[in-house]
Amino acid sequence: MNLEKIFHLKENGTDVKTEIMAGVTTFMTMAYILAVNPNILAESGMDRGAVFTATALASFIATCLMALLSNYPFVLAPGMGLNAYFTYTVVFGMGFTWQMALAAVFVEGLIFIVLSLTNVREAIFNAIPMNLKHAVSVGIGLFIAFIGLQNAHIVVDSATLVTVFSFKGSVQGGTFNTEGITVLLAIIGILITAMLLVKNVKGGILWGILGTWGLGIICQIAGLYRPDPAAGWFSLLPDFSGGISVPSVMPTFMQMDFSKVFTMDFVIIMCAFLFVDMFDTLGTLIGVASKADMLDQEGRLPKIRGALLADAVGTSVGAMLGTSTTTTFVESASGVSEGGRTGLTSVTAAILFALSLFLSPIFLAIPSFATAPALIVVGFLMLTSITKIDFNDYTETIPAYICIIAMPFMYSISEGIAFGIISYVAINLAAGKAKEKKISVLMYVLAVLFVAKYFLL
Repeated sequence: MNLEKIFHLKENGTDVKTEIMAGVTTFMTMAYILAVNPNILAESGMDRGAVFTATALASFIATCLMALLSNYPFVLAPGMGLNAYFTYTVVFGMGFTWQMALAAVFVEGLIFIVLSLTNVREAIFNAIPMNLKHAVSVGIGLFIAFIGLQNAHIVVDSATLVTVFSFKGSVQGGTFNTEGITVLLAIIGILITAMLLVKNVKGGILWGILGTWGLGIICQIAGLYRPDPAAGWFSLLPDFSGGISVPSVMPTFMQMDFSKVFTMDFVIIMCAFLFVDMFDTLGTLIGVASKADMLDQEGRLPKIRGALLADAVGTSVGAMLGTSTTTTFVESASGVSEGGRTGLTSVTAAILFALSLFLSPIFLAIPSFATAPALIVVGFLMLTSITKIDFNDYTETIPAYICIIAMPFMYSISEGIAFGIISYVAINLAAGKAKEKKISVLMYVLAVLFVAKYFLL
């Protein structure tokens, strides 16, 4: 197989080794979805094993489509946040069955396909001003860094909403050998990953993940880390006691229920999935592509239609298999930071998702405290895009600032984009600079739609 001919590696300034390393890194930073997604969707009544298989298959198919249709290093999987909305809002809150919720995801995917083929999503991407695109990259950086800090338990809930983890409290409370030691390992992992980047070690982020996991295994063998499954602290050693087998996908395959498709509740749920998925995907593409210098001088992403189509088809295929909305993962930034620039990065990650079906004990053993340092360090790398924002024009920088802070504080990429667009249009109109900036009609339409969303959805 001529990989150069398929992926145009030299043209994109990369090579096979770099692309494979980037693909492995991206997979490692998002492998947690293979454990988290089944647990969240199982609460809605779905079969946990079937959801695991559906998650891996949907990720494999959608990511391969991304490579084939766009040749970009973006990796897709069932999205965090959307799976929580699926279970806790649609099923628990609104009383829908999980079969009805899958139907809403399927229909949303079909609408996405139409929007992608008719250039609507591409037009939205191109309508967003360049400074706002750089702000999206910065905001995503802060957002994934915050996710990393939470996954590592360095940041925890408190009366002040969040606070730093207390080692003293963990020692006094008897949890140091479970939670406390993992927080310490995560902090060490951050330092290891940072030093690898300082030394410009190739694959530093991946080695940081493996090194942190390795230290955790040593601590478990030495008795410093004591697994407590009942409290959510599992063994760091892969468990092959159950043998190697692939859970059947049949309990969730093609189980969609369209009986409420013409009701207003169904339309509202479908629109909510649509809004979040569309702007999470656009935000991820903007942020990661900006970091990788893939945008042209006008801030456009060549071959974006293929990327958007892969995302849309992946969503419908995922619903057919039995999982919530499949979307482009922000963790793709970790692979891009390792030098990934083509679809070979995506194909590598896709293959690992397929292999995970057979080697699930290994991938499910990777703890969140080992991948958290990667997210935190990648957040720093994405934060550097702030230097590209023009701070001389407040009508540009204030909306950019609002966009940036909204993502981590509201825990949502799509909310950051929404507030960024609304504030950009409102501030420039109020300042009388709308004509001078040549704000597109589509920006006005988006601003109105976002405002309407907060009153109607």
